Amino acid sequence: MNEAEKIQQLTEQFRLLGAFNPEVWARSQVQEGIPQYSRFVFLREMWKRVVRESDISWIEPTIRHAERNPQDPGASIGPILSRMLAAGVSPKDITELVRVMQWKTLADIADLLDDSGMVGYPSKDMPRVHWALFEVSEDEEPLHTIGCLHESVLEVEPTGREMRPKVSPDQDDGSSANA
Repeated sequence: MNEAEKIQQLTEQFRLLGAFNPEVWARSQVQEGIPQYSRFVFLREMWKRVVRESDISWIEPTIRHAERNPQDPGASIGPILSRMLAAGVSPKDITELVRVMQWKTLADIADLLDDSGMVGYPSKDMPRVHWALFEVSEDEEPLHTIGCLHESVLEVEPTGREMRPKVSPDQDDGSSANA
C-alpha cells in the first residue's frame, strides 16, 4: 500500500471515530511516524469519562446516591449539589463547572503521563521513578510510546470548541461529536 492509500485508509478510520480533522491525524501518523491513532483513541476514551455538555441527568441520581450512601467516597458531592440547586444555581451551570474541572484534570493527567520528571521529591538522593503510556500488542508487549498527549487533549474535546464557551445558544451542543 502506498503512502496516499495509507493516509486515505487511516483518514476513514479517524472519521469513523469522530475526529474533527481526520486527514490531519492520518497524515501525521503516516508521514511523521507519530502513533496518532493510539493517541486519538486514548484521548477519546478519556473524554468519554467527562460529563457531556448540557447533560444535567447525572445531578439528581448523584444526590440520591449520596443520600442513600452518605459514607461512600465522594458522597459529599450530594449535599453540595443540593445546596447549589437550593441557592438557585442552574443545573446547566453546575454541569459546566464540573466539565471544566474534569477537563483540567484530564489535561493534568496528560501532562503527568508525558513528563514523569514533574514529580517532586523531598530529597535529591531519592530514587527517581519514570513512566510512559505505551500501546501494547495483543500479548501485552510494548509497541511504542504514546506521547505528547497534552498537545491534543483539546483537539479531541467532543463539542469541537476545545472547551471554549458557546458563542450563541444555537451552537451545537456536542451530542453527536466524538461519541
